[in-house]
Amino acid sequence: MTEERITSRKNPLLQQMKKLLSSRKAREEAGLFAADGTKLLREAVRFCPGLETVILSDGVEEAVPEHVRLVRVPGDVMASISPMESPQGALFVCRMPEKKAFVPTPGMLLLDGIQDPGNLGTILRTADALDVPVALLEGCADPYSHKVVRSSMGAVFRTDVVQTTWAEAKALCGAAGIPIGVTALSDRAKDLRHAELKKMAVVIGSEGQGVRREILDSAGAELIIPMNPHCESLNAAIAAAIVMWQMKQE
Repeated sequence: MTEERITSRKNPLLQQMKKLLSSRKAREEAGLFAADGTKLLREAVRFCPGLETVILSDGVEEAVPEHVRLVRVPGDVMASISPMESPQGALFVCRMPEKKAFVPTPGMLLLDGIQDPGNLGTILRTADALDVPVALLEGCADPYSHKVVRSSMGAVFRTDVVQTTWAEAKALCGAAGIPIGVTALSDRAKDLRHAELKKMAVVIGSEGQGVRREILDSAGAELIIPMNPHCESLNAAIAAAIVMWQMKQE
């Protein structure tokens, strides 16, 4: 494999990399996303057919497929474009996969406005581990931001990231006879241990606001995770993990 070498920080490839790392609009317009780190690169090599370009710092050695563009840069240049405080010496670009249609499935999660990249990535990672289908509703963080990709530990390479709207999810779940449950802190909420989660699509709400009112008003069941009364709520990723675990216990 022939390696290219770039030393100028103004090189068009490096400028594009910075845009892909920082801008959702740039990612969507280019149909590309970028990520960082040697471990994630290994996951992309194994599982992401859209891996296009790899940038490595001098002295960093990683196995890169023959068809992938490989670029070498000095350590200071890598530090100037990497979003990490302590760069691992690897950045890479992948094509976004084709958008997948939403297909309702019993025992799936619907994520409503999960805005924290760490939470979204953790949920995707956990869903991958437990083999639980997930769909993102409106207001979620970009699943192809480098922060989500990193916190998913490569789950975005291994699974389909499906995005849909509440209107579509509601209509298709209804047509398929799949009841929708929502996690909620209310007197009406049912202990999720006594609900048939494996037959439902369960909505996990945003970190600050919870599930939107329009979803609460039209969902078939409200569900609550039993916890110590003096605890107000759980982190969204933790709540999602508990729901998914309970789905698999039935």
